[in-house]
Amino acid sequence: MTTTSLAPSTTGALARPGLTPAGLVTVLLGAALPIIDFFIVNVALPTIDADLHASTATLELVVAAYGIAYAVLLVVGGRLGDSFGRRRLFITGLWLFTLTSLACGIAPTAGTLVVARAAQGAASALLLPQVLSIIQATTSGEQRSRALGLFGATGGISTVVGQLLGGGLVAADLWGTGWRPIFLVNVPIGLVVLVMSRKLPESRAHNPLGVDRLGTALLAVTLLSLLVPLMEGRALGWPVWTIALLVVSPFSAAAFVHVERRLERRGGTPLLPPSVMKLPSVRRGLMVAVPFFGAFGSFMFVFAMTLQEGLHFGPLGAGGALTPLAVAYFTVSMLSSRLVARYGQKVVPLGGAITALGMVALLCTTLSAWPHVTILDLAPSMVAIGVGNALAMTTLFRIVLSHVPTDLAGVGSGVMTTNQQTSLALGVATLGSLYAALSGSLGSRDAFVVVIAVVAVLATVVAITGRRLPDPRV
Repeated sequence: MTTTSLAPSTTGALARPGLTPAGLVTVLLGAALPIIDFFIVNVALPTIDADLHASTATLELVVAAYGIAYAVLLVVGGRLGDSFGRRRLFITGLWLFTLTSLACGIAPTAGTLVVARAAQGAASALLLPQVLSIIQATTSGEQRSRALGLFGATGGISTVVGQLLGGGLVAADLWGTGWRPIFLVNVPIGLVVLVMSRKLPESRAHNPLGVDRLGTALLAVTLLSLLVPLMEGRALGWPVWTIALLVVSPFSAAAFVHVERRLERRGGTPLLPPSVMKLPSVRRGLMVAVPFFGAFGSFMFVFAMTLQEGLHFGPLGAGGALTPLAVAYFTVSMLSSRLVARYGQKVVPLGGAITALGMVALLCTTLSAWPHVTILDLAPSMVAIGVGNALAMTTLFRIVLSHVPTDLAGVGSGVMTTNQQTSLALGVATLGSLYAALSGSLGSRDAFVVVIAVVAVLATVVAITGRRLPDPRV
């Protein structure tokens, strides 16, 4: 791997220098839990509403509180792992995630559930960045390529599993508990992964970077002032405070960039070092990742809503419709490292193009078969979308991290995952709101067609801009 003068490329002397196959399974399981929980709640919202009598705005906060806390603290979580030990932060985050999942599962009121979801998102932000950091710091060469491919596969599969598992658990209504098992299932799984994590190798930066308090505060203000109004504004009727926050967002973003540049010039340790952001692999990779993850997040949300509200599939049926996508995604993800080794960055535009074709096929199916669309009708387009997303997503992770020095692995993974979660939230907030607005006047079918057409355009943008990405093999 190519390094730069940003920092030394070595890590401190630690107990276990390499990541074993069992260790890789452990960190990937840890990565799956937070991603599953970001999506698992979607299919359970009607049941939560019936049980806790929540308002529309409160239901959206159940989703938003997790995503906002997650996005705001991801970079901080990566930095803490660099400083105090990635294995230590992985275990700490996993303990907190398990406890907050229990709190969500036993929440007596909607307000309590919102608070517990925010805490669960914060715990996820401590846990998830350590996964990429551990892989980056304890693997190299082809082993790292395979590990990053499996990480990308885990991210995509976990997104779909969240929908499938959520639908199955809600439909099962175990012991009359309704929606609560979607959170309680994390407790035994978390405890098992905690036992497995005792044998993970420890790693930390050779020269740990301090915490950039002002930068952290400004990043939090920027993300909160952008995401909160976008996710809650429509439900609340766009009160003045939501508009005010949107006005604040670009100014706080500009202040954040200024503070980071000034701190690095003075020899300090900024939260997001501008020198890292200037790396072609990071800068160009993140520019492609924004439309990609925005499209993916909005597709998953709107597709689940349309299946349940427009086609009346039910939570289990909606999850079942995603099975062809999940199978295709997993299969292609297993081959991604070989494809990248042979074709390099060309895999990303190929993935974007196949995704765009899958979206067009989905549009044709919807227009021709509505309202009698079946899972079999949807299967061809779902397979294409799964193949395209697998090619693009796994390769994007590898490109962004390909030239990040090992001592800055936490920074690199934090930047990538923050970009991912922010883009997912933006996709749901913007295109999800568009779907909700159009479905009231045009109906579910036409609203779905408009949104999927926009997603197809975004996938085309990925196909075009992906051609300028640097080659991760160099």
